[in-house]
Amino acid sequence: MVQATEVGHSSPAVHSQTRSEICEPEHRCNTTCSATNTQDIMREKLKYALYRVLFTTLALLPFRVLYCISDGVRMILQHVMKYRRGVIRMNLRNSFPEKTDEELREIEQDFYKQFADNIVETAKLLHISDKQVDRRIKVECGEIVDRLIEEGHPVVMYLGHYANWEYVPAVVRHFSKPRLCAQVYKPLHDKAFDRLMLKVRSRFNPVSLPQERVFRTMVRWHRDNVPFIIGFVADHRSNSSVSHHATTFLGQHTPFNPGGEEIGKHVNAAYLYLDMEKTGRGHYRMTLKPIKPRSLEGDSPYTRRYYEMLEETIRRRPGLWLWSHRRWLYQ
Repeated sequence: MVQATEVGHSSPAVHSQTRSEICEPEHRCNTTCSATNTQDIMREKLKYALYRVLFTTLALLPFRVLYCISDGVRMILQHVMKYRRGVIRMNLRNSFPEKTDEELREIEQDFYKQFADNIVETAKLLHISDKQVDRRIKVECGEIVDRLIEEGHPVVMYLGHYANWEYVPAVVRHFSKPRLCAQVYKPLHDKAFDRLMLKVRSRFNPVSLPQERVFRTMVRWHRDNVPFIIGFVADHRSNSSVSHHATTFLGQHTPFNPGGEEIGKHVNAAYLYLDMEKTGRGHYRMTLKPIKPRSLEGDSPYTRRYYEMLEETIRRRPGLWLWSHRRWLYQ
């Protein structure tokens, strides 16, 4: 009887003790997880503060000082860190098999110069006047956007990672008809730096849309008769090694994601290409051009024509493109 009582009908004290023993590890886990989350939040806040101080310090400097810093950054990236040198050289060799080693080295050198300039110029966006922007950024054919909006077409604007694409939102200063200007972006893995870049990219007041929200947002704007222009930097790597869409870009088989074009069909959009030229250090000319496919037959004619137009831009001055990107990773 005693044995049965101990096993089958434990006393309240024993039962309470057992429950406490069971709950104690769970309580410790919750406490540990809560402490870890707090530490993560504090770490992200500290990182953001450090990034913000660094970028703000750079932004307050005049351009002539920034470019002295850029020259130093370029030396470190190219000769000390050898930043993605293997990727850059492989991409250049595969894209320009006809060029000599010396010609490829010149393009590589130009890339590092532009890449370093992009860093300081992008930081400068935190503290740059409209007067400085207008002096450094020239826009041609901006009136085409107003005309398309008047005709009832939202505008899908394609561009590439060429020259300093972070200054492209400045084109909105040359439009009057779109009520909304938006840019598509891919959130960065570093949440603190992603937060800072969203702050930097807000200089010209565009709406920044993460990729997963683009379709629903564009359809809603169109349904609500909101005139808008949205920019797609569409030369990044396709998300999958298996793609039903591919073209020849810089002499290489290149899978692509036609998302911008597909969404554009749902909202009766017009498609433009932003051609960018560097006219001096920190000075850019942007020209808006209609994308006119060679044929409307086949899949994704506007995206294919965009890649052709981008290649023409790159071949004109190849060192300004983002060669460090693993564009052909799946080949």
